[in-house]
Amino acid sequence: MSSPPPASTDIRLLQVAYGDEEPLARRVERVADLVRQQQGADLVVLPELWAHGGFSYQSWREEAELLTGPTISALREAARDAHVVLHGGSVIERSADSSALYNTAAVIDRHGEIAATYRKMHRFGFSEGEPQLLTAGDQVATVELDLAGRSVPAGLATCYDLRFPELFRMLTFNGMQVLFLVAAWPKARVDHWRVLAQARAVENQVVVLACNTAGTHAGVTMGGHSMIVDAQGRVLAEAGDAEEVLSMTVDLGGVDTARASFPVLLDRRF
Repeated sequence: MSSPPPASTDIRLLQVAYGDEEPLARRVERVADLVRQQQGADLVVLPELWAHGGFSYQSWREEAELLTGPTISALREAARDAHVVLHGGSVIERSADSSALYNTAAVIDRHGEIAATYRKMHRFGFSEGEPQLLTAGDQVATVELDLAGRSVPAGLATCYDLRFPELFRMLTFNGMQVLFLVAAWPKARVDHWRVLAQARAVENQVVVLACNTAGTHAGVTMGGHSMIVDAQGRVLAEAGDAEEVLSMTVDLGGVDTARASFPVLLDRRF
């Protein structure tokens, strides 16, 4: 059983923006430095594919890397330097034992160790790249976050997963109280992003940390509007559409309060 969460947790969502002209190595260096600047925070979150580009299909195979590769290694060092728990967003992972590629998220602890990974389950079937290039993950992922000496269970989800509520119900009944939702969600459907993030919070009575990218990926304008949503579905903080550090102190104990005052999950039949 998890310990009661701390009364307040300093959370930073790093809404990274970039243009297609920024080289991968330079972006990794810049974002790692941005993570280091968050020293004093409890929890830092990066968006999906901030390094490899959410719509940059043409470069994915060439730039894919192992989880021991340069991007995750740079984030591990930055998390250790800043002494923060870091959700590093996701990378295009090349499997060590095959040629398969995955969209893989990693959570890194304060000591720079990988605490959990998650391979994105739902591939964006309308795209010209995800179903053709990526292998779908087949495991739900939760992680116990060490925040101010307390253990807080969190679930991991990535972008398009947001449209499939059954995944989040599975995470909830695996103990989730906080949901990491990292994304490269385009501006064209940002209204869906907002309402679905709130819906996942309401129906599962969890805090949603929804971190999106901004800027442009392969000519596609990204949506931004990263959000922190409480267990009642209220948007506590929301970013704009440019690069931004969304910072807020959140009472994670509100999850237990919401579930106790309105125990809707006890009435579930299916």
